[in-house]
Amino acid sequence: MRRLYTLLLYLALPWVTLVVLLRGLRDREYWRGWSERFGAGPARGGGGVWVHAVSVGEVQAAVILIEALRSRDSALDVALTCATPTGRTRAATLLPGVAVSYAPYDLPGSVRRFLKRSRPRMLIVLETELWPNLLFEAWRAGVPTVIASARVSERSTARYQRFPSLLHDALAANVWVGAQSSADAQRFAVLGVPPARRRVLGNIKFDRTFAADLPQRGLGLRARYASGRPVWVAGSTHPGEEQPILLAHRQLLQQLPQALLVLAPRHPQRSDEVADGIAALGLSFERRSLSAAASTAVLLLDTLGELMDFYAACDVAFVGGSLVPIGGHNLLEPAAAGVPVLTGPHQFNSPQIARAMTDAHAVTIVHGAAELAGALIRLLQDPAARTAQGMAARAVIDANRGALARMLELIEQVGAV
Repeated sequence: MRRLYTLLLYLALPWVTLVVLLRGLRDREYWRGWSERFGAGPARGGGGVWVHAVSVGEVQAAVILIEALRSRDSALDVALTCATPTGRTRAATLLPGVAVSYAPYDLPGSVRRFLKRSRPRMLIVLETELWPNLLFEAWRAGVPTVIASARVSERSTARYQRFPSLLHDALAANVWVGAQSSADAQRFAVLGVPPARRRVLGNIKFDRTFAADLPQRGLGLRARYASGRPVWVAGSTHPGEEQPILLAHRQLLQQLPQALLVLAPRHPQRSDEVADGIAALGLSFERRSLSAAASTAVLLLDTLGELMDFYAACDVAFVGGSLVPIGGHNLLEPAAAGVPVLTGPHQFNSPQIARAMTDAHAVTIVHGAAELAGALIRLLQDPAARTAQGMAARAVIDANRGALARMLELIEQVGAV
């Protein structure tokens, strides 16, 4: 089955290449590091750790883990791979001392080339990245694989079970799992990971810490862009979400004419498209990259790496990728800033986090423009309700810390095998 899977990948490669080339017409990052996707690059010293995080969300978790590993061994050699340009860019910004590259395509030759030139002693995969050739070639090379903050959905488990030979042997022989929940651990058991190599450790995203001056940075942005104004952030938005968000803001302005929306597309290269959508609805806007202050209805956050600072500056935050079936983005960032969190119904990327926050009344789920506008009006007009929901969000984070220490113990155990 793995050979058939590999053949299909080779057949699809011309089309994948064409897609990357076309995307590169809009974002040149898709054209950079092209050879890395085939495992090429400079030789490395070897003996370190290869960490794979597919995109921005997983990169945030990888940063937590890598910083903890390097705090224990400052000389540890770490290679971090990502699958997307935004993930690669974000990783390079957050981890300046770490070699960051694109992950090799899941082709045997590409994975072998990467393993040969980097010679890691361990592979750590974040969350859901179950690539058959990656896991098999790591096993073949004698490189143990740890899946950190591991999760797998019922749908994915059922799909893998239809082709058991695709993953089973590598999972059974060479993979250790630090699962987010007992349900995830059980699904990995179904896929072949034996009891001795799977543990329920939680989600290391709860252990993320932020710079001590984050509140001051937030206050500075507040003074610059929204002094005396109610302000809310719509973060990590996708196509299909900006319009209901902007319609909700237009409705909010009828009640609170001074309100400011900070709109942050998940991919800043979409900023021109989003700007056209703002103008089409008749709302005034300015771009963060061009403006030192905002006297308009919308501030378009068209830069990378500033979303957390704006969460610290706002009264209410909406987290995107959730009104459309993307799966939802990081609810914990605004929660850590102590602000009330709103989000849409699609939360399959991190269901345990969404469930914990929902159970604690720390997040409000909205289904469209009208519900979003209603929640914003209620919270922006009720400081006590904002404070209570923000405190509940922080309490969820505090109650779920500790996964990182447990994950480090597992990694040390595997490293000693």
